[in-house]
Amino acid sequence: MKRLIHYINTEVLVKAARLNTANITIKIITGILISKFIAVYIGPYGMALIGNLRNFMSAIQSLAIAGLYKGVVKFISQCKNDALELSKTLSTVFYSGFFSSLILAFLCYYNAEFINDLIFSSNYNYTYIIKVLAIVLPFYALNMFIFSIMNGFSKHKILLIINIIGQVLGLLVTLVLIKQENIDGALIAIVITPALTLLITIVGILYRKNLVSFIKISNVSFSILNKLSPYMIMALVSSIALPIVTIIIRNYIIDEIGIKEAGYWEAINRVSNYYLMFINSLLALYILPRFTQINTKKAFRKEVFGFYKTIMPLFATLLLIIYLTRSLLVPFLFTEEFTPVEDLFGYQILGDFIRVLSMVIAYQFLAKKMFSHFIILEIFLFVIMYLSSIYLIDIFGLKGAVMGHCISYLMYFSIILLIFGSSLFGVLGEETTDD
Repeated sequence: MKRLIHYINTEVLVKAARLNTANITIKIITGILISKFIAVYIGPYGMALIGNLRNFMSAIQSLAIAGLYKGVVKFISQCKNDALELSKTLSTVFYSGFFSSLILAFLCYYNAEFINDLIFSSNYNYTYIIKVLAIVLPFYALNMFIFSIMNGFSKHKILLIINIIGQVLGLLVTLVLIKQENIDGALIAIVITPALTLLITIVGILYRKNLVSFIKISNVSFSILNKLSPYMIMALVSSIALPIVTIIIRNYIIDEIGIKEAGYWEAINRVSNYYLMFINSLLALYILPRFTQINTKKAFRKEVFGFYKTIMPLFATLLLIIYLTRSLLVPFLFTEEFTPVEDLFGYQILGDFIRVLSMVIAYQFLAKKMFSHFIILEIFLFVIMYLSSIYLIDIFGLKGAVMGHCISYLMYFSIILLIFGSSLFGVLGEETTDD
């Protein structure tokens, strides 16, 4: 445990402070300001529609880059000193992302009305929003490509600066559009804001313009694509399934209870996202690298329970404070009209706590390349989340949605404990941690 605390104090928190904390803080501040403007100028119904578009954007953007981002960062960092392998990696990723984003752009543009009915229902006509999304989609894919290159070359400082500039610029554009155009302004802002990060592309190309010569269609390698495929599948499953399930549940709330209630559910999810940003950052900075290094059950057990003993009590305290101050928090973040959100905090917070408990162990799937375990368990989670939420909404109304969230992660955590039971609770030895 002392080693964990020492590592966090000397390495993790320093890195987080330099590379992530400022970025995450800006994200939270911009998110709160945008939520406030939506609550004031549009209200709960707008929150629901905006939530659906954001979820669809998340899924379609992941498809546009073919889930390549995480794998690309790792591969570039490994082969950046090998000119031929670097050329193969860059060429394969660039052309894969280019063609997938282009195909998706055409599909979205020429099926905009159908997509509109799926996201907003036929009661709302925002077909033009989908068409704008289709136009900017390739720009997003290009941005992420350059972003992954710079990340792979560990150009963290310049990425941090560009990210902050992009977020502030996006915030200003979003607030102006919401104030002037209400719901239409908010929707168009969600779609065009990622395109504003074209700044990342421009600066990235200028900063690493010598890398352009490495991108050749003749160097596209199917072996590279094959090596990246596990990362692609994992990224696509987690980044597409959850947004789609969320849209389905939110549309069910709209149909069965009302669009205002769907807006309340979106509001509690936004609050949840705010405090999860920091814990997710810490997990990525510490847990994944540590799990990659260790190879024994004893070390694995020590890291897991060390994290539980040091970080989880602090996280639990934060969640308790949020719960106790929810009557002050809701009007501050939104408006008095969102008072019903206060009733949703209990199950949401409990579910998030269990979610983090499970994530700490689940990073072992990534560290030890247990790809099939990860994919099957993620699919199980989303199926259970859908079934339990729909069932409980029919019985308990809106509160059933957050109850479903809590139950889903409780079952998810239980299965993870079963998978890693011998590593966490069995007889210690020098065996590897792969169960």
